[in-house]
Amino acid sequence: MSDKTTYESLDNRIAPEALTEDHTKGLAVVDGHAVKSQEDYEDPNRLYDMLIARIRKYHPSTDVSMIEKAYKLAVKAHGDQRRKSGEPYIIHPLWVAIILADLEMDKETIAAGMLHDVVEDTKFTEEDIRREFGDEVALLVDGVTKLGRLSYSSDKLEVQAENLRKMFLAMAKDIRVIIIKLADRLHNMRTLQFMTPAKQKEKAKETMDIYAPIAQRLGISKIKTELDDLALKYSQPEVFYDLVNQINARKTEREEFVEQIVEEVSTHMKNANIKAEVNGRVKHFFSIYKKMVNQDKTVDQIYDLFAVRIIVESVKDCYAALGVIHEMYTPIPGRFKDYIAMPKPNMYQSLHTTLMSSVGQPFEIQIRTEEMHKTAEYGIAAHWKYKESNDGKKSVEAQEEEKLSWLRQILEWQRDMSDNREFLNLIKGDLDLFAEDVYCFTPQGDVKNLPNGSTPIDFAYAIHSAVGNKMVGARVNGKLVNIDYKIQNGDRIEILTSQNSKGPSRDWLNIVKSTQAKNKINQWFKKEFKESNIIRGKDMIATYCRAKSINVANIIQPKYQEIVQKKYGFKDWDSVLAAIGHGGLKEGQVVNRLVEEYGKDHRQAITDEVVLERVAEAAKNKVHIAKSKSGIVVKGIDDMAVRFSRCCNPVPGDEIVGFVTRGRGLSIHRTDCINMIHLSESERARLIPAEWETEVTEKSGGQYLAEIKMYANDQQGLLMEISRIFTEGNVDVKSMNVRTSKKGTATIEMGFIVHGREELERIVKKLQQLSGIIDIERATG
Repeated sequence: MSDKTTYESLDNRIAPEALTEDHTKGLAVVDGHAVKSQEDYEDPNRLYDMLIARIRKYHPSTDVSMIEKAYKLAVKAHGDQRRKSGEPYIIHPLWVAIILADLEMDKETIAAGMLHDVVEDTKFTEEDIRREFGDEVALLVDGVTKLGRLSYSSDKLEVQAENLRKMFLAMAKDIRVIIIKLADRLHNMRTLQFMTPAKQKEKAKETMDIYAPIAQRLGISKIKTELDDLALKYSQPEVFYDLVNQINARKTEREEFVEQIVEEVSTHMKNANIKAEVNGRVKHFFSIYKKMVNQDKTVDQIYDLFAVRIIVESVKDCYAALGVIHEMYTPIPGRFKDYIAMPKPNMYQSLHTTLMSSVGQPFEIQIRTEEMHKTAEYGIAAHWKYKESNDGKKSVEAQEEEKLSWLRQILEWQRDMSDNREFLNLIKGDLDLFAEDVYCFTPQGDVKNLPNGSTPIDFAYAIHSAVGNKMVGARVNGKLVNIDYKIQNGDRIEILTSQNSKGPSRDWLNIVKSTQAKNKINQWFKKEFKESNIIRGKDMIATYCRAKSINVANIIQPKYQEIVQKKYGFKDWDSVLAAIGHGGLKEGQVVNRLVEEYGKDHRQAITDEVVLERVAEAAKNKVHIAKSKSGIVVKGIDDMAVRFSRCCNPVPGDEIVGFVTRGRGLSIHRTDCINMIHLSESERARLIPAEWETEVTEKSGGQYLAEIKMYANDQQGLLMEISRIFTEGNVDVKSMNVRTSKKGTATIEMGFIVHGREELERIVKKLQQLSGIIDIERATG
């Protein structure tokens, strides 16, 4: 390795796009998004040459015939298709292939990246790909095609959970599928300026919630950091550009400081006969932003805004370099981390130390070998490097299994879990980008890494479920400790167990930190008490139905049960009953869903057979359409007084039906109102078709009472967040009633004024996004 000193400037950190520029200036706008002028289109042939040059750089003698063939097929398949920017569509798969070449991927992955949209967007089929390129490329293209159909921005819990399940299953089959998808997402984020503002925010949130954390988990910092910065740019543009301006305000001063440190370090490495490549940089925007938020500091107050990286030849040189550095600068206590001895779960290895310069400016130095640096940049992708073994097949290192253990853990959760919300919470916790790890030891000296703040209970479940379930105490460094003791780096932990233990306590759920421990504790309680919870759930449904005068036999039918269990993401009906029994679901939620499905089957009989027959009979003598001040059109009835039912509170946009009352005119109900669904045969003859006048819209100014019921976790600050949504939306709240249970859940009933169903749905959508909200439903009688 030759000595090399570099400074990575702010402007060239992201090569394909200057991240901090506004690329929409001077561009035409079509359908709400920017488009390029034709002279600014990129040349596909130039990009293809760039791709081949990058492949030759890390594999000079490779055969690129498969990639050339893939390029020609992609050009033919996409033909005249255009991107939102106006450019030929082939530009996108070319850039995806280039990003994969930057990761030094194998030729099958690069070919699949070139073809990743062919099956989805053109007449070519998976079978065509298999015939031309073989099973391996076809399977990769098929995997990416299926992932491309998934959306993670849905407000529906069950859709989000199901799509995440599919993504992890695709990753388990071949991890290269998600690497291609990450490359696809990265290029889409680089060109996000050509989408509408609403789509920009949607894609940015999806990137921040799903793709950047997965890139982090796979150790591909080369992609993860750029996704983070681009997601921040489009999700919070004001914050992003303010941060850019603050950093640029003292850019020259900061660059001079880092250049001085790099020069000093390089000189001392040379004097110590340590061959080293030294470079420095200002940390990435998103990383700085998170430090500002988490530490409540300004840019100038951030502790380690700068990082200097030293790349040496061997592990021995890493520690030798560390000794030289600590002689040069004053180390800041508690800020040294040895990720070489104890690597991160995503394979990252390096020595980190934070130091104080001679001018009182703190900065961080990272020391690693070239191999460690490649792993830090490429992560799991490093195992599909474009290389051949003697038999012509790719060699994938055996340790890949261990490095994807977190993925196996998620697949185990998928098998065990029937509750979508719980699965989502576990996934989000496990993919937490900013969860610092703590490293500790078993009595045998094995290293365990756990989330910061973990307890001996977390440690016990990290060993095995059986150890956690039988735990009665713990020793840390030879001394007995409380079970809520917070584990520190380097602790040696011994778990004390007893066969007489009755199992975990529910209080442990409030103590443990790791998602793994929470999941295993919950699973124990569910399995231990499932039978009694099923019985209790049945009783709760029966009691609720009696109180509401609902015929249980009508709604508890297999076809309705199947729809409802899928709605809530359960494997079978017993799991639904058990969830009701242990408080995970409200019986009212389930009954109302069953009633809704029953109503769909029987609504036809009410409106078409009975009512229309009677209206047709009335029309023989007189046909009259009566308009009332309410904005309701009623067929076959003259001068009928119309009022809105308080049991279901219909609003414009709802499907409605009229009920002829005795002496009180016509009562308007929603067609899914429980009171209408459960009318007797004689009372059904009093139903009459009704509909909203065509001119009745939200803009017409009518005010209607809407009532909703929210099921939530009883958590601090939730009511304030709910109130904020109504206040910011200038919504007139008429009533609010909150009931809490001993199991930590709450039922919140609210009545408020809206102008129509669209406004109501907008409010509900915002409420569903609040942390703690389990489900929301309209009042139905």
